[in-house]
Amino acid sequence: MNISDYPVLAWRVFFVAAALEVGGDAVARMGLRGNRCTVVGGGCLMLAAYGLVVDMVTWDFSKLLGVYVAIFAVVSILAGRFAFHEEIAVSTWIGLSVVVLGGLIIQFGGVVER
Repeated sequence: MNISDYPVLAWRVFFVAAALEVGGDAVARMGLRGNRCTVVGGGCLMLAAYGLVVDMVTWDFSKLLGVYVAIFAVVSILAGRFAFHEEIAVSTWIGLSVVVLGGLIIQFGGVVER
């Protein structure tokens, strides 16, 4: 089965990759702030795993990362709000809407003939 042939499955892969990227950054940050090298290493492993997972989708690079950025933005802001209890500004929610709209345009826009 080729994940790239199933856009809904590809978006699910992107959510897993985004969770690894956001989580890896959070873990590495905790390790750096706590001066704990093993925790930093764990965060780095999670970030490496994100790179492997996101590339399971074999779309063109620009489409792959264009759509992934939208998913990453959603996961990042939701993590900030719910995991780190940050207050999110209205302007950030508006900006997120623009990014998601861009991801949808990239996903469902036309294909360039080669």
